[in-house]
Amino acid sequence: MLLMLSQWLQSLGPEWGFLRVFQYLTLRAVMAAMTALLIGVGLGPRVIRMLTALKIGQPVRGYAMETHLVKSGTPTMGGVLILLSIALSTLLWFDLSNRFVWIVLLVTLGFGAIGWVDDWRKVVNKDPEGMRSREKYFWQSVIGLVAALYLVFAISGDSNARVFDLFVHWVGSGFTLDLPPKAGLLVPFFKEVSYPLGVLGFVILTYLVIVGSSNAVNLTDGLDGLAIMPVIMVGSALGIFAYVSGNAVYAKYLLFPHIPGAGELLIFCAAMAGAGLAFLWFNAHPAQVFMGDVGALALGGALGTIAVIVRQEIVLAIMGGIFVVEAVSVMLQVTWFKYTKRRYGEGRRLLKMAPLHHHFEKSGWKETQVVIRFWIITMLLCLVGLSTLKLR
Repeated sequence: MLLMLSQWLQSLGPEWGFLRVFQYLTLRAVMAAMTALLIGVGLGPRVIRMLTALKIGQPVRGYAMETHLVKSGTPTMGGVLILLSIALSTLLWFDLSNRFVWIVLLVTLGFGAIGWVDDWRKVVNKDPEGMRSREKYFWQSVIGLVAALYLVFAISGDSNARVFDLFVHWVGSGFTLDLPPKAGLLVPFFKEVSYPLGVLGFVILTYLVIVGSSNAVNLTDGLDGLAIMPVIMVGSALGIFAYVSGNAVYAKYLLFPHIPGAGELLIFCAAMAGAGLAFLWFNAHPAQVFMGDVGALALGGALGTIAVIVRQEIVLAIMGGIFVVEAVSVMLQVTWFKYTKRRYGEGRRLLKMAPLHHHFEKSGWKETQVVIRFWIITMLLCLVGLSTLKLR
């Protein structure tokens, strides 16, 4: 919005020439981060008071850690603060004509809406389970598949008109269409190694990445500050990949696929980092507010969508290793419990408690120890992911 305003003012006369500085993507990214941070810190106390007045408190499951019982009643749905900060900051600083930022915004807010309904049911019905899994996965799948179907042609084409043409051609050809190499699965640490996916393969992979990332972040969000800092670090790293992919010179030099317009995602990533830091101010132990599903589902969906656009799905799995392990720990725990119950008549557990962070709590780690150590691991994994920029 401010970019368009500056361009309009510049057209009025040379006295507005100093506004050319807003053409620089890096400056707008810094301003987006600062704007989101200030919005989040400024509105945080008011949002917390509002949630407290509405008695939107976090219900605690009966089988939860005993140390978590004191958290019952802490305001939840604080993810609204994150989404508000991201949306306002992004709309102020990004190029409104950029289609990639719009799709990421829509996916983020769509998953946030699902999380809102889930949290609201938990609060109103006093049901810690909230929205039932089938219903949640259905709406996640709808958003994920629509986004995947758009992105497969958006990455292949350079405009929305071209996207429509490719879609029509794909349907008219009997659902067979050769995609350009940049739409393939990029393998990190190897020069120009990518595997062609085809339209169907791309859609399936994108769906799994977006929905999987959303649920993985949601599962990780179980301790004060545990999920938000890894989101900040992974999102910031993806912003660097977006900047490289959107710049023809850097992309060619580093042997990355050039995705015209992807660089503008740096604005969204910066806003997400700023909003995340603002939320961490209130979510640090002992937390004054929890983000709830409205925040966790949305942020996970955003990370997955950005990774798909910049063709870094595998790198996302590396940098977001904590999210991956947390999700896998739940799947293994549930699968093993069901198998042993069917086999031996009694369910057995691989971990003391799932997700994984609760296992370490049961093993004697303090909550703050688990959180800080998971942060450190994520920082190291992000450095590994960023090393793929050059180590190829």
